[in-house]
Amino acid sequence: MDEIISLDYGSGGKKTARLIEKLILPRLDNPALRELGDGAIVDGGEKLVFSTDSFVVSPLFFPGGDIGKLSVCGTVNDLSMCGAEPKYLSCSFIIEEGFPFSELERIVESMAVQCEKAGVQIVTGDTKVVEKGRGDGIYINTAGIGVLRHPGLGPGNIRPGDKVLVSGFVGDHGTAVMLARNQMMQGEIASDCAALNGLTEAILSVAPGVRILRDPTRGGVATTLNEFVEGTALGIELEEARIPVRPQVQAACDMLGLDPLYCANEGKLLAVAAPEDADKVLAAMKNHELGTDAAIIGEVTERYPGKLTMRTAFGGSRVLQKLSGAQLPRIC
Repeated sequence: MDEIISLDYGSGGKKTARLIEKLILPRLDNPALRELGDGAIVDGGEKLVFSTDSFVVSPLFFPGGDIGKLSVCGTVNDLSMCGAEPKYLSCSFIIEEGFPFSELERIVESMAVQCEKAGVQIVTGDTKVVEKGRGDGIYINTAGIGVLRHPGLGPGNIRPGDKVLVSGFVGDHGTAVMLARNQMMQGEIASDCAALNGLTEAILSVAPGVRILRDPTRGGVATTLNEFVEGTALGIELEEARIPVRPQVQAACDMLGLDPLYCANEGKLLAVAAPEDADKVLAAMKNHELGTDAAIIGEVTERYPGKLTMRTAFGGSRVLQKLSGAQLPRIC
């Protein structure tokens, strides 16, 4: 194989075939993908959940993950938050001419590892190569299909008195990517990138009446919670002292002028649950390896309709708006 990706690898000819046969298939092999069709025929169910996403993170490799891991976990998580069991993914690579073949191998291997961990298969895909200077290395688009196991999740279910939970420390991914991009000292700060389908199933198996699940990616916890209540007669009030933030992440955000509540997360989820289910949900999170630092961080109220507010550690209160613009560009 060549040391770099040339335009020939996107031609659909021998080099494209060699790329698939020598790199893609050995690592992502399964019967459906082996057919090498434009689509895949897969087993389904009465209700399917379909999702698509694109990944343009910079840098491509960062502490705790890379664009390949991110693309699999991100799509698995989108399906899981809908109450689905993720089953099948597609993957399209848009590669810039001159991209190192060794880095593409690392990315594909990372995707294979995450697929195995999450119990999903990449069953179809596509590769395009663009001229040098027009692609910024590599972009990945994925689509995912899952079987709906827990219908009815959605913000319309939220009621006054419901509890808001988060599955762990917030702001890790966005902070790690920003520090890596600027080649700054990171210490123990790493992305939390992980597939959440196991954690989701653990929650819903003990508390099927959970109102909504969501992974707070771009825009972070604050933007996601705003989306739950905007335009409604309900508000959410957070307790700043209960929100888990790593000290080193808080210190890095202070240095960079960022707010952890607006930093992306790629391995955390938010849940809104009825008061009688909140402790069960919290216990289910803490009993799972991805939820050991989970916490109840707030409550749904009828005060301040349509707004997210937070009681600060100093006893005051402030409104948390949705993120305006890009606090952290190119983080997923």
